[in-house]
Amino acid sequence: MDLSSFVTSLTTSFLIFLVLMLLFTWLSGRPGNKFIYFPNRILKGFDPVEGGYASRNPFSWAYEAFSSTEQDIIALSGVDTAVYFVFLSTVLGILVFSGVLLLPVLLPVAATDKSVKTANSTTSNNTFNDLDKLSMGNIGEKSNRLWAFLIGTYWVSFVTYYMLWKAYKHVSELRANALESPEVKPEQFAILVRDIPDLPEGQTRKEQIDSYFKSIYPETFYRSMVVTNNKVVNKIYEELEGYKKKLARAEAIYADSKSTGKPEGTRPTNKTGFLGLVGEKVDSIDYYNEKINEIIPRWEAEQKVTLREKQQGAAIVFFTSRVTAASAAQSLHAQMMDTWTVIDAPEPRQLIWPNFSLKFFDRQIRQNVVYVIVALTIFFYMIPIGFISAFTTLENLKKLLPFLKSIINQPEVRTILEAYLPQIALIVFLAMLPKLLLFLSKSEGIPSKSLIERAASGKYFYFSVLNVFIGVTVGGTLFTTFKTIQKSPDSAITILANGLPANATFFLTYVALKFFVGYGLELSRIVPLIIFHLKKKYLCKTEAEVKEAWKPGDLGYATKVPSDMLIVTIVLCYSVIAPLIIPFGVVYFGLGWLIHRNQALKVYVPSYESYGRMWPHMQARILASLVLYQLTMFGYFGAKKFPYAVILIPGIVFSLVFAYVCKQKFYRFFHDTALEVAAEELKETPNMERIFRAYIPPSLRNEKIDDDQFEDALSQVSRSSSNV
Repeated sequence: MDLSSFVTSLTTSFLIFLVLMLLFTWLSGRPGNKFIYFPNRILKGFDPVEGGYASRNPFSWAYEAFSSTEQDIIALSGVDTAVYFVFLSTVLGILVFSGVLLLPVLLPVAATDKSVKTANSTTSNNTFNDLDKLSMGNIGEKSNRLWAFLIGTYWVSFVTYYMLWKAYKHVSELRANALESPEVKPEQFAILVRDIPDLPEGQTRKEQIDSYFKSIYPETFYRSMVVTNNKVVNKIYEELEGYKKKLARAEAIYADSKSTGKPEGTRPTNKTGFLGLVGEKVDSIDYYNEKINEIIPRWEAEQKVTLREKQQGAAIVFFTSRVTAASAAQSLHAQMMDTWTVIDAPEPRQLIWPNFSLKFFDRQIRQNVVYVIVALTIFFYMIPIGFISAFTTLENLKKLLPFLKSIINQPEVRTILEAYLPQIALIVFLAMLPKLLLFLSKSEGIPSKSLIERAASGKYFYFSVLNVFIGVTVGGTLFTTFKTIQKSPDSAITILANGLPANATFFLTYVALKFFVGYGLELSRIVPLIIFHLKKKYLCKTEAEVKEAWKPGDLGYATKVPSDMLIVTIVLCYSVIAPLIIPFGVVYFGLGWLIHRNQALKVYVPSYESYGRMWPHMQARILASLVLYQLTMFGYFGAKKFPYAVILIPGIVFSLVFAYVCKQKFYRFFHDTALEVAAEELKETPNMERIFRAYIPPSLRNEKIDDDQFEDALSQVSRSSSNV
């Protein structure tokens, strides 16, 4: 990419961002759009805009986001969201402190070296452009100027250690404060029990579980809820809810017809066949009422069958003390590791019920199979990623598709294609991954949504680093130098290392495209706005349907975190090789912090709360990016034939030691709840029945089913304790 294409890419991306920001300012100021731009505040019962819509200006949102506190974020979006902002601010701090030294020192050192040009060496595919002069590629082999870059490598490393240590302590405090809260949280009084042994003769599953835990925790055991196979009852429940929604819609249409047509109104009708397109024509209100009355007895009967006959080898056990629950969740309950496996219970809203009953070895097998599938997918995905990175360069396009040569040679077309084609192709290609990775993570048998998103996030990170950073760098360089490497295989490492600066401008424009266009679309919410108004006008007839149309969802950690991690990896790995990338990283994370803060305060609604459990994995992957950066620098110094490159080896070792120390010191608290935290007093006595009922699946909730009919009715073992 030449300088004109680079400038074109930046300019047009910035103009797109300005247009989208102005659109956001105008559209968010219209009261009819409040459900798209302020849903979180509306759901929390606050006014959408403090001070009224008339008080807003193009920068009101930025001031409100910047002036908000961490406690504001926790109050409106939870601890997990606050931890995400710790991640953004930590990376921003790493890049700012790194840039303070690297930019004023390394850029002049690189720009004033004439040895590469005089030696007729080239980068960037046989063209030495102005951007290359500001990179490490402009430094000659064995040059003493490389000392500045070696010192810079260590500077970035030490800044990263300091910022990560500081962040880990802060997030630990956030988690502790949340878990010490005097508010009653159901998950703090419950544990999830899996791998329950076969039933002893003469005992029910309920009696087996209650007698076991009653004997271990006689003073604080409350009761248990046996996990059941809810597949059939869930299907009936979803059918019932579907008819209830259709009835509400038909009644709304009927009521609307009274105000717009005849005073007596027009009763809606529908056909009973496939998708309402064929079959007998019937009165919708009467038909849906009949279907509901038919389904309710069937649903109630299936509830009883499910509760009595479809019990699984798993349960949720409740205690009257959160200290006991925390202690039980981290204790060994049986001699064999594959029986009576206990972990802390997830929140009621994030349970994955079908995964509870999977046995220990089933989970292990599933996990290993998923790992193999992911590894194979990464490998085979690297082939098309590498091909795309090579194919979307203009020189290769002309070689492979000669008929496009006349079009590509047009200066305007060439500039636009060079500015956007490779980056857009890569972004679109990666957009297909998240759903696959979430499905694979769920297939492992993970019991909660937060753990599934964390697992999918890790897989996506490996995809991103191996296929984007390594795939683009290696793929693009191999494609253009394959014949040279074929003639001289010994030169492969040197050629690949020299290809690093050549790919710097690609990653510069990739980062710019992500923060200008990506954040512009995030802030303006043009796509959700259009979809909402189309649904509201043509599809929604009831308030429930309107609410469903503007329901915002959450931040989406499974894709957002690894996407940010890819930028961390790119910027770190190129921070010394091409220091010009640091300001782009600063803008990406600075603008991301500001825009996502606005979205967290006003738009997104968390779907779960894990109290910062994602942080150790964020920190570990930042360190993984740091180690990859150190290895990259070690290899590149070797390609430059710098005899003192071995000085970088202690830095790699220290990074691994630092990761080990952090894990030993901090990680356990993120896996288990510290007892000193759980021992904090509550402001009220917990209502154990309310806590218990919070975990009953919606398909099994029915006022007609009392405790004696419910599968989790107190057994003879636990009945006496519950009546106290």
